Amino acid sequence: MATAPASTAIPSPLPDAPPPLVPRPAADVVIAGGGPVGMYLAILLLQAGVSVQVLEQRQVRSAHSRAIGVHPPALESLALAGIAGAMAREGVQISHGEARSAGRTVARLGFAAASARYPYVLTLPQVRTEELLKERLQALDPQALVRGARVESFEEDGPSVRVHGTADEGSAFTSTASLLVAADGARSSIRTALGTPWSSRLLPDTYLMGDFPDDTSDGSLGVLYLEPEGIVESFPLPGGLRRWVVHTDALATDASAADLAAMVRHRTGHRLDATRNSMLSAFGVRIGRAERLVRGRTLLIGDAAHVISPIGGQGMNLGWLDAAAVAPLIAAALQGEPVGTRLRGFERDRRRDAVVASAQARVNMMLGRPLPVGVMALRNAGLERMFRSPALAGAVARRFTMQ
Repeated sequence: MATAPASTAIPSPLPDAPPPLVPRPAADVVIAGGGPVGMYLAILLLQAGVSVQVLEQRQVRSAHSRAIGVHPPALESLALAGIAGAMAREGVQISHGEARSAGRTVARLGFAAASARYPYVLTLPQVRTEELLKERLQALDPQALVRGARVESFEEDGPSVRVHGTADEGSAFTSTASLLVAADGARSSIRTALGTPWSSRLLPDTYLMGDFPDDTSDGSLGVLYLEPEGIVESFPLPGGLRRWVVHTDALATDASAADLAAMVRHRTGHRLDATRNSMLSAFGVRIGRAERLVRGRTLLIGDAAHVISPIGGQGMNLGWLDAAAVAPLIAAALQGEPVGTRLRGFERDRRRDAVVASAQARVNMMLGRPLPVGVMALRNAGLERMFRSPALAGAVARRFTMQ
C-alpha cells in the first residue's frame, strides 16, 4: 500500500507581545506613583466612576518587601476596594503580641477590642499586597496603570492641569486632567516642583532585619524582646516564615545573615539558620512632613505628604487612609460640588493623624533602644504593672493598631 509523503508542518508564528501601554492624553485624575497608595486611590476613584491615569516610573515592582503590617483601620478601608478579604485569607492574623525580657514574659497584648471586624494586625508581604491591588485595578481598567512613565513637569491651565513626561523608550507624552495627585513617595518630584516646604530629619536609630523559616513555637504571636543591647522584633509571615528586626548600634549595610542570626541568638537565645535567609536589609529612620497637602489642582498623599518611622508598621497604612479620605472629595469636586472647606478639613485631619502616628512610632522606637541592665529592669517592672490594668492595656492596643 502506497504511503503519502510526510508533510512538513509550518510552525505558527508566536503571537506578538502586546504593545507597551502609553499614557492617555486625558483623564479626570492623573496619579503620579503606582505603589500601594497610588493604586488604591485609583481603585476607589474608578469605582466612583472617575477616569484615572496612574503613572509609575519603575518598569517592574520591587520584589523586596519591607512593609508587612496592615492595621485594622486600613483593612476597613481596603474592604472598600474589594481586596481586604483576600488579604486576610493569605496573611497571618496576629491577634496577640507579647513582650519578653531575660527569658520571661513582661506583658501580653490582645487586639480583640481594637476592631470588631478585624481584631488583629495582619502580616502580608508588600509585594503580594501590590499584586492584589494591581489585579483589582486592572479588572476595573486594564489601561489605568502605565509603567515606565516618568513625570517631568506639569502646569495648571484654568480648570485643568497638564502633565508632561517621558514614557517607555523615551517617547514624550502630555496628559491633561482636572487634578494631579502625588503618590510618588518620600522623594516626591511633584512636591519638589510645587516648592512645598518639607521638614525632615534623620533619627539616630538603625536596624537590621531579615526573613527566616519559622522554627519557633510562637505561631501567630508577635514578639518583642526587650533586651539591654536593644530590641529584637519577631513577626510571623505567610509561607512558614518569620521576620526578625534587630536594633543596631550603627547602620549595618555590610552585615550578613549570619551577623543577624548571631545578634538574635545573643539577645534572645533563639538560633536562626543563616543559610535559609530569604531577605536581608539594613535601614535607618528618617521622618518628614509637608507643610501643605493641597495646592491648586495638586494633592499630596502617602509618603509624598508625610514619612514616619517604619517601626510599628504604620506608614503604608497612613497612606491608604489618606487615599480613603480624599477619594470621595475628588469625586464630589468632579461632579461640580463645592469642596473647598472639605479639602481644608482633609488637609488638617491628615496632618493631625500623621503627627499622632509618628508619635506612636517614636514611642515604639524608644521602647527598643539599648538601656543599662538596671534601668531596663525598672522599666520592665513598670510595664508589667501597667499591663495588669485592662483599661490601660486596651488603650495601648487601640493606639498601637492606629485606632
